[in-house]
Formats: sequence, C-alpha cells, structure tokens
Amino acid sequence: MERPRILVVGGGFAGVECARRLEHKLTPGEADIAIVAPFSYELYLPLLPQVAAGVLTPQSVAVSLRRMLRRTRIIPGGAIGVDPQAKVCVIRKITDEIIDEHYDYLVLAPGSVTRTFDIPGLTDYARGIKTLAEAAYVRDHVISQLDLADAATDHEERISRLQFVVVGGGYAGTETAACLQRVTSSAVKRYPRLNPNLIKWHLIDIAPKLMPELGDKLGRDALDILRQRGIQVSLGVSVAEVTEDTVTFTDGRVIPCRTLIWTAGVAASPLIGTMDAETVRGRLATTADMRVPQFDGVFALGDAAAVPDLAKGGGAVCPPTAQHAQRQGKTAADNVAAALRGHSMRPYYHKDLGLVVDLGGADAVSKPLGIELKGVAAQGVARGYHLMALRTNVAKVRVMTNWLLNATAGDDFVRTGFQLRRPATLKDFEYTDSYLTREQIKQHTAALRAKQ
Repeated sequence: MERPRILVVGGGFAGVECARRLEHKLTPGEADIAIVAPFSYELYLPLLPQVAAGVLTPQSVAVSLRRMLRRTRIIPGGAIGVDPQAKVCVIRKITDEIIDEHYDYLVLAPGSVTRTFDIPGLTDYARGIKTLAEAAYVRDHVISQLDLADAATDHEERISRLQFVVVGGGYAGTETAACLQRVTSSAVKRYPRLNPNLIKWHLIDIAPKLMPELGDKLGRDALDILRQRGIQVSLGVSVAEVTEDTVTFTDGRVIPCRTLIWTAGVAASPLIGTMDAETVRGRLATTADMRVPQFDGVFALGDAAAVPDLAKGGGAVCPPTAQHAQRQGKTAADNVAAALRGHSMRPYYHKDLGLVVDLGGADAVSKPLGIELKGVAAQGVARGYHLMALRTNVAKVRVMTNWLLNATAGDDFVRTGFQLRRPATLKDFEYTDSYLTREQIKQHTAALRAKQ
C-alpha cells in the first residue's frame, strides 16, 4: 500500500520543528514526509538585527535544513495555493516551475510577511528586515550612505544620507535601530570628512509606549538607553509619506532621509488568503490541537495560525513569536502522528517564558519568567536564550565565535555590493505577489482532474 503523504509548508521555526519531530515519531514505513521551503535553511529571525549590524555573519543564523532533516524530502520553492477538497498544494519552485503536490496530511506553517499600509511611497522606498537577504541589503545600504555622504559635495545631499528612520517600536524595530546606530557611530571614526553630529537615527511608533509587553519599567529603561545614545524616539507618530529623499511624519515633520526601515508588524502569509477558511485577524483559525476544522487532515501553526492560547484563556490566541512556533511544531507533529495512527490528539499549551531584547554592546533588557533585568545580566540572559534556541551545535559555535570576534576585533564596515544598483522593495524580498487567487486555484485543480 502507498504510504500516507505528510506535507509541511514552511521552513521556519514551526515547520522545521514539526518535520524534525515527525522524523522522530514516525518510522520510515509509516509515512512519506516532505517540506516546502524557498531556502535551504531555517532562519533564526531574532538575530537578524545583528546580521544587519555586521555583528553576525548571515551564515551563522541560517541553520542548514539538511543538517536537521535526515529523511524529509525538501522541495525548494513556496506554496502559492491550496485546494483542501482535492488535497493538492500548488507549489512554485525556485526555477518558477509550477508543480502539484498531493497530500494526506497538510501542516501549514508558511509564516508571515511584513505588514504594510496604504502610505504614499512606502512600498517603493521602504526596506524591511524580515529575511536574510533584506538584513544583508540593509547593512550594505547603511554603509553605502556613509560612503556617499563622505563623497558628496552638496550639503543637503549629505544631510539626507545621514538621517535614518526606523518605523516600529516592537522588538525588531527597537533592536534594529539600536544595533545599526552603533554601526554608524563606530564607522564615522573612519570618515574624517563627516561631522558625527549630522548622523541622526529616528525610531517612531504609533503606539504610546515602547515595547509595552516588557512592562512600564523595562519599557522606560529601554527608552532611556536609546535616547542616551542619541536616537530620537517619537511615540504616537507614524509615516504619512515617503519619497526618494524625504520621510514625512504624521505630526507634520519632514525629515531629509534616504533610509526608511519598516518593521511595523507582520501579517500572515498571503497563502492563507487563498483558502476559503475562517480567520482571526488574517490568521487561520484553528482548534486547540491546531487542526483547521473546515478541512480534513489540515493543521496550521506559527505566525499564520490563530492557535488558542490556553495559558492565558479568555479567547486569546498565541502571539507570533519564535518561542511559540517551535513548541507548536512539536505538538503539531505529535497530533499528525496521532491522527495517522487513530489516536487522540492533545491541545497545545505553553506558558510564555519571557522576553529578551538585545540593544547591542552591554545594553539589554530582559524579562525571563517575569524577572526584570537590564544591563549585563539582561545581556547574558538574552544571548543564553538565543544559543539555547539555535537548533544545531554548529550554529551555536558560529554565533558565539562571531560575538567574540566582533567584541575583540570590531567591524571593517565593508559593503558587499549586494543588490547593487537594483531596486529593493519589500515585495522583491518577500515575493508577496506570487500567490494564486482562489479562482485560479479552482481552475488549476479542475484542469488537473481533467488530465487524470
């Protein structure tokens, strides 16, 4: 008899953890396991700001799928549509070839994309920091602004190249602004023609508080650290318009600026919109055991799923964090194995372990298990947590080596020329325009049936 086919969509924390657990739970004869992933690695997202800052090399946060997955078939591409009735997933391979993958059990963990709004110029001029390529590009871009400002003969051009705006006062935005500000303040010593006082970093957020999940005290501590470094933090403010060399804030200020880094939240993968299923704020609604109730054999988890948070209760859903995604992956794999064997499934339950925010150098704020820390102690907790969360010993050694090297030898502020002289919009890195519509999926699967 043909073995049941389990298809995992997504090579992030949730998808990879699920595939690893399935390999452990199931014998080779029980099921065929495949994973759809556009890249050959699991990206450790929380450390991307340090990649952008040059503290870590890109390879150190890209954990090889083939090191972690021994017998899972890896399909290099992305899912662009699902027909749950036909049990077919439509995949665009990295060659742009479209293929159909049939499944008996589908685990949807496609993750999220950068959330944008209808702001003039935003999608044309903003840079994100959601993928490894974006982080590498942002680093190149920031260093190139210093190079171009140093060579500029026009004072207005120099000012615009030395102002940087980060939008989003969450973890990604705060860490990105903090880490990159350290880069420019260190790099300017190598640019004797540049006035350090012209370099300005702005961090803005529409919310009234910075990282409210940390609590009032730690949120204020983080705010104080940023402002002491000279970062201009504006709360209750967003972006009204972006042009090639200006950013207009909603409070009316117009900033001469050629660098806007957008980290104002995430949205579930557009793949979710291709399915006729119930959603919660754009995320696929699931039961506590991560089943999608409308469809047979379909599970969803991670950033793209609204999994009930039983630890909080009251109808809350799990936040889109790596901490939950990794643990959901294990539980989802257990439940897929249970469904395959005809056993009962268990609900997902996890009490949040706390939060860590690395602001670069010795600066950090952390709240492990509700204990508020700052400074060196918080930095130790933050880095210890990241090392624990990395999935291979090779990755742990690379990251520790990078930290040590950067602390002792510093940075050479080298541009690699990545995406040189090419436009770099959000969709160029996140491929948000690649998905099929529901009608296109129906037509596709109908044509597939006709061929059969």
